[in-house]
Amino acid sequence: QVQLVESGGGLVQAGGSLILSCAASGRTFSSYGIGWFRQAPGKEREFVAAVSWRDRSTSYADSVKGRFTISRDNAKNTVYLQMSSLKPEDTAVYYCAANPRTTARGLSVMGIQADYWGQGTQVTVSS
Repeated sequence: QVQLVESGGGLVQAGGSLILSCAASGRTFSSYGIGWFRQAPGKEREFVAAVSWRDRSTSYADSVKGRFTISRDNAKNTVYLQMSSLKPEDTAVYYCAANPRTTARGLSVMGIQADYWGQGTQVTVSS
């Protein structure tokens, strides 16, 4: 089992940058694929980015490709989401999710079916 805690959200102007962190408990963190999802008011939760459990391959939603970078540090049990060139449409609550032995592609497909979720962190981008 794993518990996830997101941090790093806040208010930023359009064009700015933020780094979100997802800290996980548990000694088997490296065996989990980790993904970031977001949910804007009145919209469904959507996939943003993910990193595989084994080879650290990554997957991104088309809307964030070239602007967001996901990475993981297994020694620190943490996954990061570096966000740059932020747009008002990036405003949402950002959640990290974990699923055992799952690739980045797998997380992008399974979406909200992932086993474990954090409580979310708010990102607001002003125009």
